[in-house]
Amino acid sequence: MSENNFRINIKIDGRNYPLTIDRKDEERYRKAAKIVNETINEYRKRFQNNDQQDIMAMTAFQAALNLCRLEDRQDYAQFIDDIKDLNDDISDFLNEKKQK
Repeated sequence: MSENNFRINIKIDGRNYPLTIDRKDEERYRKAAKIVNETINEYRKRFQNNDQQDIMAMTAFQAALNLCRLEDRQDYAQFIDDIKDLNDDISDFLNEKKQK
């Protein structure tokens, strides 16, 4: 284990999970565990008659859906950047044409 790595215990749905992580990522891991626990509790309240496996499946699905949404936003941001670059190229071309 390198000097930047250390062990933490993440508690998800009452169970401890020991992880070895980079020190700089500790806050991210703890925040992720908090989000998972909040999502589990939300689904548990909404679907009281479902078993634990259904609750965990819906929690995993929610996390994957959020990841897909984030990826879509990033793709859209790249598209906007490409349009801006194209607009700059056209402006430069028109300015050069105007000066001639």
